[in-house]
Amino acid sequence: MIRLHDTMAREKREFVPADPERVTMYVCGPTVYGRAHIGNARPAVIFDLLRSVLEHRYGADHVVYARNITDIDDKIIATAREEGVDPSVVTQRFEEYYLADMGALGVRPPHLAPHATHEIAPMVAMIEALVEKGNAYEAEGHVLFSVASDPDYGVLSRRDRDEMIAGARVEVAPYKRDPADFVLWKPSDENVIGWDSPWGRGRPGWHIECSAMIRAHLGETIDIHGGGLDLIFPHHENEIAQSRCAHGAPLARYWVHNGFVDMGAEKMSKSLGNVVTPEVLLESHDGETLRFALLTAHYRQPLPWTNALVEQAKATLDGLYRKVGDAEVGEPDAQVVEALEDDLNTPLALSRLSAIEDAAALKASGTLLGLLGRTASEWFQGGTDDAADIKAKIEARAAAKKARDFATADRIRDELMADGILLEDGPGGTTWRRA
Repeated sequence: MIRLHDTMAREKREFVPADPERVTMYVCGPTVYGRAHIGNARPAVIFDLLRSVLEHRYGADHVVYARNITDIDDKIIATAREEGVDPSVVTQRFEEYYLADMGALGVRPPHLAPHATHEIAPMVAMIEALVEKGNAYEAEGHVLFSVASDPDYGVLSRRDRDEMIAGARVEVAPYKRDPADFVLWKPSDENVIGWDSPWGRGRPGWHIECSAMIRAHLGETIDIHGGGLDLIFPHHENEIAQSRCAHGAPLARYWVHNGFVDMGAEKMSKSLGNVVTPEVLLESHDGETLRFALLTAHYRQPLPWTNALVEQAKATLDGLYRKVGDAEVGEPDAQVVEALEDDLNTPLALSRLSAIEDAAALKASGTLLGLLGRTASEWFQGGTDDAADIKAKIEARAAAKKARDFATADRIRDELMADGILLEDGPGGTTWRRA
């Protein structure tokens, strides 16, 4: 039985999908105008893990996971203008970076990856429905959602009206009927990317994208909607209002949100300038080490990012790979599965790994977490491009020791160590691994 903490209910609930044959999950993906930081990687890793848990329970063929790409945004437009290129040049570049960075952390591509620029027609159709129903209005080329028209607005974040307005950082504009109203469609002049619509040439607001894409690809009500805590308000609150008013049905049956990665006392964010990126981290750390580090804290709790955290993750993985050796994948340990099905309790699941004696069960349990996907030799020795040269040096060292030429043996060992290769002498001979 899977249990998930539902943000809407403020408690853990047994997860019961509407249709066990088609379990649906949608997670808000990146806005592709810059490199992702390690805080952006946390939801990618967490919901990749939740996908694995769902697939283990219901079968891989019965889970549909969508994660969108926001490829139209004011920051994208500004970056493209600075570079003197079309916005698509910017978005394609940073989407490729994002997929490469997340892939290095063991994050699989989602089943569906709808792009905002490819989904304009569903967005326009939803906005038209909201206008027709009296939940949206046109004003000076804009179309805005009327918050006052939805008596249930605020059900997810449970903020009072003043907090909502402050939290949304709303634009004060004379064409708004109410300061809390938010943009569904905004005008674009001829020098800015835009599309024709009933309200003139323009582009969509951010919030309408996800509602329209969910409806188009997954249906009116999905099982799980996920994202970071920072999306609860205003983004997810606005999604809920739009979809409920347009369709007369709830947008999602469960809302799952992950906590922040922080550097000291503050969450990691580009605006604060306190970011560390997978791009930089991957220069000196394996992606699996970074994934392990991201899973050490419970997903709903803050995760302080430190060098010590990454070093401990590497040391723990070293120990686990020594135990797993070259074992084939068996059946995952029942206690690991139980921990993960209890609201993704990764600290408990990771601690259980070290107690598993059966290598095949350890391999399968790690695989469920997106870990231990290699053999021990692959993990410790890394790539094979220089393996033959290393082996030859080890054999030369062994020959030197046999001839009691210890100076040569020590020189070879020191040369390998300088290249990041550590030798371990044992009864069965000498093995090596990368530092």
